[in-house]
Amino acid sequence: MKLKIEEKPFLPNGRHVVTITEIEEGKSENKDIPFINFRLENEDGFVNQRFYLSEPGQPILASFLKALGVDKQEVDTKELKGKTLSVEVEERSYEDAEGKGKTIKQATHFEQVGKANTSDKF
Repeated sequence: MKLKIEEKPFLPNGRHVVTITEIEEGKSENKDIPFINFRLENEDGFVNQRFYLSEPGQPILASFLKALGVDKQEVDTKELKGKTLSVEVEERSYEDAEGKGKTIKQATHFEQVGKANTSDKF
């Protein structure tokens, strides 16, 4: 059997510099909440990060945009494609609406590329 793999693997857990390569808009399956999904990738792999456009999701999206250097109150998502940032990839487990356990890869702790992490003490 011949296998042809045309997809990159998921990024391993840890810190990575990634570029936004795809942006998808949609609505959540259960509560119809609008979201934006960003594909973040580099030469080693990718991770998808979904941001829900709800009140609880606003601070997380704001920190993502800040790490991209966006300081406007309003931005067209098309302007974000090709931008680079530093993220930490980790796994998160949760229960879906049907009570089934799920584990996903996610990006967190967004930082501008080249900025020192002020929380690290030497």
